Amino acid sequence: MNDTREYFDDVAPRWDTMRQQFFGEGVRRAAVGAAGIQPGMTVIDVGTGTGFLAEAAIEAGARVIGIDLSEGMLARVSARLAGRPFEARLSELATLPLREGEADAVMANMFLHHAENPPAAIRDMARALKPGGRLVITDADTHAHEWLRTEQHDRWLGFDRRDIARWFAAAGLQEVAVGDTQEICSPTSGCGTKAAITIFLARGVRSRLNPAEP
Repeated sequence: MNDTREYFDDVAPRWDTMRQQFFGEGVRRAAVGAAGIQPGMTVIDVGTGTGFLAEAAIEAGARVIGIDLSEGMLARVSARLAGRPFEARLSELATLPLREGEADAVMANMFLHHAENPPAAIRDMARALKPGGRLVITDADTHAHEWLRTEQHDRWLGFDRRDIARWFAAAGLQEVAVGDTQEICSPTSGCGTKAAITIFLARGVRSRLNPAEP
């Protein structure tokens, strides 16, 4: 985990440029649209980085809690969004600093493939939703680019969409749908190998019923 934190601390000053090489604005539009963000909402952005999703959520009228394991990333996003309704929280890979039912929407872009336990992370994010709140995750489909484990500290080589749907349902989410962002993630290795990885969008809604109710 410390290696992952050190990696993201190191790349934080140039992350915006790197991210633009990886994927485009279509990912942000798809995620924010699926989250149904409205003015006055509280939105959690897990793996906020330099604020790719957080900034769009604020522009839509939300208050945003940005979570990241990198102090370098949080320093940059906090400076970028200074004076705007943004709260930064430092996390660990194994645990997310989330409170029960504190958000109207939770989003996570390209976070899950760094998570120590993806199903547990999904459960944590789902618990942070208010009844009727939406969880939206955008991440890589299954691929075979092993070099991403060492060069960019990816823990998982993407995910099967059927697994994502199953994990959402196991977290108690309803109206689960896993589709395509129509975007490609295109990282390049140190030796020049270029990947072209499709990006899925998963969405689920926390039940409006009290868990004690039938």
